[in-house]
Amino acid sequence: MEKASPGKVTIELMKTEDLDQVMEVEKLSFTNPWSKNSFFLELTTNELATYIVAKVDGKVVGYAGMWLIVGEAHVTNVAVHPEFRKKGIGELLMRSLMTLAKESGAKMMTLEVRKSNYIAQNLYTKLGFEPIGIRRGYYTDNREDAVIMWTNLNEK
Repeated sequence: MEKASPGKVTIELMKTEDLDQVMEVEKLSFTNPWSKNSFFLELTTNELATYIVAKVDGKVVGYAGMWLIVGEAHVTNVAVHPEFRKKGIGELLMRSLMTLAKESGAKMMTLEVRKSNYIAQNLYTKLGFEPIGIRRGYYTDNREDAVIMWTNLNEK
């Protein structure tokens, strides 16, 4: 079964002008959403941070971010608007982050994912991530455990 095409998806570096639309996706995706100010500070003051957006017809439909620290990329967040899920946008965002991380000299990439989020875990496994541990009670909204996943970017 083919996925319905969401239209032409473009990946761009996130700009402060994108934040209102990013916040819409954030609030629809997470029980404890980041604040607009948190994203603003990531874009304007965190020199370790890189954030990208996926746009369809100029509208933000997803975003992803990472911190680059001493040869490692740590994925901070990935989200896709509910109306645009299951169309390959999350995978496109992750592949784009992985490319940016490699281009920036990162050798490894890591992330945490909810233990119950099998859809995301399956995507990350498809992209070469492997579970290596558990962070107990990591998520503050319900104390759910996080699965820690890593991948070697040199093998991608």
